[in-house]
Amino acid sequence: MAVFSVGSCAKMHKTAIIIIKVTGLWAAWKARRNERNKRQTEVAIVGGRNLNIFVGLFTTTATWVGGAYINGTAEIVYLPTKGLAWVHAPLGFAATFIMGALFFVKPMRSKKYVTMMDPLQETFGDTMGSILFIPPLLGDIFWFASILASLGATVRVILDVNGYLSIIISACTVILYTLLGGLYSVAYTDVIQLLFMLVSLWICVPFALLNSASENIAYTAVHELYQGPWIGNIQPKYIARWLDDLAFLSLGGIAWQTYFQRVLAASSSKQAMVTSYLSGVLCAIMGIPSILIGAVAASTDWNQTSYGLPTPYERDEANMILPLVLQYLCPTYVSVAGLGAIAAAVMSSADSSLLSASSMFAYNIYKKMLRKTASDREVLWVMRLSMVLLGSAGMGLAFLSNSVYDLWFLSGELVYAILFPQLCCALFIPSTNVYGSAAGFFLGFTLRLLGGENSLKIPPALHYPGCILVNDTYIQLFPFKTFTMLVSLTTIIVTSYLARVLFMKKILPIRWDVCNAFQKDPSQHSENELEEQVGLQTT
Repeated sequence: MAVFSVGSCAKMHKTAIIIIKVTGLWAAWKARRNERNKRQTEVAIVGGRNLNIFVGLFTTTATWVGGAYINGTAEIVYLPTKGLAWVHAPLGFAATFIMGALFFVKPMRSKKYVTMMDPLQETFGDTMGSILFIPPLLGDIFWFASILASLGATVRVILDVNGYLSIIISACTVILYTLLGGLYSVAYTDVIQLLFMLVSLWICVPFALLNSASENIAYTAVHELYQGPWIGNIQPKYIARWLDDLAFLSLGGIAWQTYFQRVLAASSSKQAMVTSYLSGVLCAIMGIPSILIGAVAASTDWNQTSYGLPTPYERDEANMILPLVLQYLCPTYVSVAGLGAIAAAVMSSADSSLLSASSMFAYNIYKKMLRKTASDREVLWVMRLSMVLLGSAGMGLAFLSNSVYDLWFLSGELVYAILFPQLCCALFIPSTNVYGSAAGFFLGFTLRLLGGENSLKIPPALHYPGCILVNDTYIQLFPFKTFTMLVSLTTIIVTSYLARVLFMKKILPIRWDVCNAFQKDPSQHSENELEEQVGLQTT
């Protein structure tokens, strides 16, 4: 590329980062003003519970519409083996917010929880709660890494330079304003970032559509030209897997602290529900530019561009298809706008995942388990330190990632298979206990590992019905992710019931209740003990 292009893109990237940083610092100042009247940790984690509906809508949407979302959606549409039929994210995320508003918002917001882990610790105890913290912790780190990796891939393509520097700069910027202002900084910068994405991506679309190297996408949607139709298709044998992926994105997206952080920051349950409904619609709309860009890529004769042949798919560069379209099918100044959109998308999700993991660690692990007498100020500093450590870990993983979509999917599978059923039981089945929780966790974790993971090149040890071998890679056609989640849910309920029966019927001695789940239950006292208590109260 020309020097002018590189310099212009670099300036645009720096400008976007400066604007976001200034907004984050202003929000940090606003947060400090609110700390005078409210607890510091509550202001940092849930914004003092006074986030207005406009900011709430933008920060919720921007959190889900990250770099992995816009890059991954374009990638799947472009892939000859997938196509639009296999793009789950827009529909799945819309379903996440709708179901979250219908079933989860009110019980969480009405009890004024601070984090998603609160009901889990309340139901299953602090120790089990700390174990349940592992899946969302890993999920947030993987998420942070995947969205930074998408920025690195974009910069490498558009600027023709190493993307490591952009990853480091973006990560440091996110860490800085997030640790200074907490949710306020994250929410208000999300407003700027979502506006960047909304404007910049739509500017790129018409230029890509009208490029002379691209055919009409309406024609290539159903006709084979340079590759198969980009609309894609779902073969009958893959329907169960397609439904499994959709259920994973729809239900697995609920059990994230990033979602409940916005729910708990709303001024009322009604506002939180409205915000969730509108965010679902806006998330789906934000996927349209990426779908169109992926369609253009599938309709392009790459030999007519300076990219040449072989095609991006043949070069194994499909995961960078969005930045490739920006570079080779759009004018330089439009590519600059596209880079600004991706940089904004990266930081809008990166800051949320960072705040999510650090707030749960500081409040639920450090405050409730390690040091119960810790002051608000101490918890706040622990949260800031954990942001630096977790952000550094995620940044390191970003250098190692290969496919943003695979890493994005991987980041939520443990949460879906293990944490979602735990959260459902804690909120809607109060009779469940720590024994059921532990059994469900370990069985779900084991089943998920045995199912294998292609993106990590882990072959399945457990071949479900319909498991096939394609190009030396096993593919599970059975909906094993949803099956694992349902097995985990059933195990929690059944084991909790059995434990209650065994101890309440005195089939097992109460001294064997090592988790103290029933020793404090009045029904466990003997009749003599109860009579003594009644006598003492009468006296």
